[in-house]
Amino acid sequence: MLVASLSFLPCLPMFSQESPGNASAAPAPSDDEALLAPIRALKIEGAITQLTHDVSPTMTTPDGKIHDHLVPRTIVNLVLTPAPGSHINVELWLPDAAKWNGILVGNGNGGAAGNINPMSLAWGPGQGYAMVTTDMGTAPNSDSGVGNPEVWKDFGFRATHLMTVVAKQIVAAYYGKGPTYSYFVGGSTGGQQGLQEAQRYPEDYDGIVANVPAHCRTPLHAYFLWNYQILHKCPFTESQEKSVVAAGNEYMAPREAPAVAGKFVSDPRGDAKDTEAVIALALKNDPTLTPAHAEALRKLFAGPTNSLTGERIFDGLPIGASFAGATGNLYLFKWALGAKKPLEEIDFGHDFDTYTRLLGPYLNAENPDLSRFEARGGKLVMMAGSFDACVPYHVSIDYYERVIERLGGLEKVQSFFKFYLIPGMGHSGGPGIQQAPNMLEALRAWREKGTAPEALRGVRQEEGKTVLELPLYPYPRKAAWDAASASFKPVEGPRGGVGRVSDAALPPAAE
Repeated sequence: MLVASLSFLPCLPMFSQESPGNASAAPAPSDDEALLAPIRALKIEGAITQLTHDVSPTMTTPDGKIHDHLVPRTIVNLVLTPAPGSHINVELWLPDAAKWNGILVGNGNGGAAGNINPMSLAWGPGQGYAMVTTDMGTAPNSDSGVGNPEVWKDFGFRATHLMTVVAKQIVAAYYGKGPTYSYFVGGSTGGQQGLQEAQRYPEDYDGIVANVPAHCRTPLHAYFLWNYQILHKCPFTESQEKSVVAAGNEYMAPREAPAVAGKFVSDPRGDAKDTEAVIALALKNDPTLTPAHAEALRKLFAGPTNSLTGERIFDGLPIGASFAGATGNLYLFKWALGAKKPLEEIDFGHDFDTYTRLLGPYLNAENPDLSRFEARGGKLVMMAGSFDACVPYHVSIDYYERVIERLGGLEKVQSFFKFYLIPGMGHSGGPGIQQAPNMLEALRAWREKGTAPEALRGVRQEEGKTVLELPLYPYPRKAAWDAASASFKPVEGPRGGVGRVSDAALPPAAE
């Protein structure tokens, strides 16, 4: 293994040039040196801090996890500094040329990012993919964004775009040609990254998978704060929370297929009468729940509103979802309002307006105009889980419906953008479907061969055995149980049925 530490400075050669008289005295380059020479010859606006050709079949991560069966790969670590106050880490894994399939895959991050997870890249080279990811400029932790607008831009959109631009330059230098296709795959924060790419930089990727995307970023974190303040004043025990979830499952069971009725809610859309019925059922079944808990539940199910205007900020907790993941992630308020303001004192009037004005233009991936992405042949698959309390399904339905309105109809949008509501899937785990098929392969088939994803196979496994299998259909279609044939069939489900995020909570995007 060869490890070379070096720095790239824009428009300057990497090493001093030897005079012709000394050239014959230079040692012959090793095989690794010759392999890495094209990358070293690049002149990019950034710094390559480490360049490695690694042939080891195993890797141990800092937390002790072991990944084996690795193929030889070149690993490139970069630091990009597009502005004072910006510090973006990027890592690429490149299979040897004989193994490369011509494709670059951008891999998304999670949460507040702030680090490079090599495990997210390790699977790719063995399948022929060149892989790249970024820490989104938030290292060493989320406090890096306190009062720093450059970090806001990096986290919102800039780090992912620059990562992609530089990765394509390095790929072209290393293999002698650029990628035939480029794809982006991410979930949660990675879903935000993917949608920002489709909206702001449609030329970067040919296809994007956005799983449980945190695209409505500032309203989403307002939902986290709303829930935090409610549960801080009126906490629920673990048993009480389970009672609320069970009441949701019981109440919604008549709307479900027999295989899942009472186990989870596959489509949580409902109205105020439904949530009141769930609350009443929970109080009936659990005598420890009090009127104060009932009032807290009304607020949790309703979601936050602007205290000055009364406008909706975000829909609330989905029926049947646990509270896990519905709080926390409150670092954005420190970014905008300072680290010293107590979370309990942040209001949903002036404080929320300040927070939205400062962060919304950079962080939210809410532009419904995907016409440039469509025009260049881009394909997009978005998924949300019905059990997800961290990034609730309803905001993705809201966004998808706004794209339909903007671009002129469902049929037109489905020609390049498919959305799946996954029954019982949470942000991580959940009581229902745990995994869908390899969405990157489905995306490739759509973009490269014109085979659009339709019915997908959703699976839940326990102890290595499949215990639940459901067909997954693009929204608004859904799987319904046909008793006559004892099988599932697709039916047209309802459109919309969720609260619309107000325009005031979604300021226009800014660079």
